[in-house]
Amino acid sequence: MKALVKTELGFGNLEIQDRPEPTPGKDQVKIEVKYAGVCGSDIHTYEGHYNVAVPVTLGHEFSGEVVEVGEGVTEFKPGDRVTSETTFYICGECDYCNSGDYNLCNHRKGLGTQQDGGFTNYLIARKESVHLLPENVDYQSASMTEPLACTHHAVEKTEIHEGDIAVVIGPGPIGLLTAQVAKSRGATVIITGLTNDKVRLEKAKKLGIDYAVNTQEENLKEFVNSLTDSYGADLVFECSGAVPAAKQGLDLLRKKGQYCQVGLFAQPEIQFDLEKIIQKEIRVVGSRSQKSADWGPSLALMNDGLVDAKSLVTHVFDITEWDKAYRAIKSGEAIKVLLTPVK
Repeated sequence: MKALVKTELGFGNLEIQDRPEPTPGKDQVKIEVKYAGVCGSDIHTYEGHYNVAVPVTLGHEFSGEVVEVGEGVTEFKPGDRVTSETTFYICGECDYCNSGDYNLCNHRKGLGTQQDGGFTNYLIARKESVHLLPENVDYQSASMTEPLACTHHAVEKTEIHEGDIAVVIGPGPIGLLTAQVAKSRGATVIITGLTNDKVRLEKAKKLGIDYAVNTQEENLKEFVNSLTDSYGADLVFECSGAVPAAKQGLDLLRKKGQYCQVGLFAQPEIQFDLEKIIQKEIRVVGSRSQKSADWGPSLALMNDGLVDAKSLVTHVFDITEWDKAYRAIKSGEAIKVLLTPVK
């Protein structure tokens, strides 16, 4: 089978290779991939900013159909429509595993990073990570369950109330999903972007997000103050991973506001304004990936129509067209890109 493989660390080194078709072992499920989403971390991996266990087939956002199950698997059968968490292996013994916080296990191995992922025809998932798709969730939507689960995880890290003013910085797929999850909790949501993000800001309006602000054309702080009697926003979700945005986020918050860092930074160290955190008693929390408890609610949000993931899909390429996918994302033309297998 053909697979899109990161062969070596550093910029590039992404090749189409022939890989053997896998066979499920005990407590494992073999899934035929229908769609696999390109994540921002895949872009970071391609550009050499994010290390994976090379050589490895990338792709950790996917949907598909069960074609075979291993010994001990009774929960799934061939023909089931499914998606899977990224977690492939955990130690099962540490404090984090025992509390269900698999995303924090020091020994965790993830699909598409340490274990072959979804940019291919078939993959193997552990049965505990596999989820059946609800009736109203199609394969394209389901391939975005993982990023949606990440945003659900982020919102769960905060205390969000009906009527809160929430600012989402960065209108990429993660930002657009975060905005929808926050809105489903009753918040008034402002999503921000730049002139290059015109397509994404227009999409936010179509999704029913309350306000979409181009910060190169409008003063964001003045806009937030106009909605809050100059108190500032209740919550900020920083989804861009841009250092100026992180600094801006702290400035937008009211005293005792909440700041959640969702986006990944390309550089390992950034300057952060601790003085604002102290003087405004801001609560700062990071959100790393997702955990099992985020998947059921995320699938339910799509099934119930509270989150429209499929409408974010602007481009579909097969895995041999990686260069086209990369250019569409980097140019700002694309919102969400999905890849399909090739025979």
